[in-house]
Amino acid sequence: MTNDKSRVSFTILALVQSTLIFTIALIMIPMPKIANDFALSSSQLLLLQVAYGLPFSGLLLFGGRLADRYRGLRMFVIGLIVFGASSLFAAFSPSFEILVSMRFLQGIGGALIAPAAMAVLRVLFPDPAAFGRAMAIWGGVSVLGSIVGFVASGILTTWISWRWMFGVPILVAIIGLAAARWLLPADRSENTSNRPGLDPLGAILATLGIVFTSYGLIAVEDHSWTSAVVWGPLVAGLVLLASFLLVENKVRDALLPPGFLLDRYRSIGLLGMLLAAATSALIQFVLSLYLQQIRNWSPFSTAIGFLPFAVTLIATNLAAPALVGRFGARMVTIAGFILAAVGWGLLAGIDHDTAYASGLLPGQIILGASISLIFSGAAVLSTVNVPEHQTGLAGGVMNTAMELGPTVGLAILMSVASIQAEVVRGYASAFGTAGVFFVVAAVITIVLFRRSPVVAEKSANS
Repeated sequence: MTNDKSRVSFTILALVQSTLIFTIALIMIPMPKIANDFALSSSQLLLLQVAYGLPFSGLLLFGGRLADRYRGLRMFVIGLIVFGASSLFAAFSPSFEILVSMRFLQGIGGALIAPAAMAVLRVLFPDPAAFGRAMAIWGGVSVLGSIVGFVASGILTTWISWRWMFGVPILVAIIGLAAARWLLPADRSENTSNRPGLDPLGAILATLGIVFTSYGLIAVEDHSWTSAVVWGPLVAGLVLLASFLLVENKVRDALLPPGFLLDRYRSIGLLGMLLAAATSALIQFVLSLYLQQIRNWSPFSTAIGFLPFAVTLIATNLAAPALVGRFGARMVTIAGFILAAVGWGLLAGIDHDTAYASGLLPGQIILGASISLIFSGAAVLSTVNVPEHQTGLAGGVMNTAMELGPTVGLAILMSVASIQAEVVRGYASAFGTAGVFFVVAAVITIVLFRRSPVVAEKSANS
């Protein structure tokens, strides 16, 4: 495969990956318009909000297993067909029930695509160093989809219907299917000796455990922790996840092999993915509320206010791979943790009269840079020394961490915010607490690797 063809193929895979995250955010700002169109209650709005994310996050592990067993390109194509077709029907949904169903199918398609795309990426770049460089870029791709979806939905839905936003995933699915036919590499071997079994019991327990736990955490936004709507799904989800871990220690072809998450590089990489995704979600969620509800900004103005954040993400993402190659993924990740702590520290001074340019913008820019650094470094750490036949698993685990980050982060930090009687003081507390989390993450990473040479993650990028 020529270098030019590899670059084009990588660009298309990255476009597809970012679109999966874009699709989460595309209905966030126009949600009030959708609620008005279908006369939705608060419970229906919550269901619409989680209809894509729950199957997406819950099925990623099983999607990874399918990619490892049946090969990435095949599952990539199947996922794109499901994703594209459901996006088309979502755009023309005549009722709330159909829209929710199509969002659910979008999530299933996304859960097949994300790990399969990484498996295809591994075939595209079989050399470990080339794959490491690709992952350093890949890490920042998803967060770009999130912020672009957020900004685009705020700007475009000012003039056009929210239904047109589904045109993006439809178009990208068509591009991805065309690339799979003419550009993307076929699997190198048809040898089935190292292909794992399906582990159906593990898949069911993991999927239901993640879905129930995530739903309980999302419900915290509208209910207290003592509400049955919250603790019921949480308890059920945690019991299912505990059962999943017990089962995985006994089955032959475990969906999540014991010890897979205990590798130092992988554990820090996944922690970075989770924290960076939580940061992206928190700043979008809280600052959009602050600007629109406290400062009375319009959705359009709010979206424009996030443009510097988006530009910083893109610029830093372009520079991050070179930094990873020079200093190692671990050092870049630590630098991202420290920068994030500084950015949240600046935003922790927010009050009712905080000026955008001098009070909000510096924190936004620093957080944008930190997120890109963390994602790039963490993506490399998450995939260092992963065997080729477990690439789908690595992709599923990495994307699961990315999806759980916003859910867990918002549940915890908005609960911290709710302790304060005054809303803006609550936002400040949440930001300060987020900064503490990143300080702790940096310390853990430094201590964990204090006597370890920077070998594995640099060799992957040399």
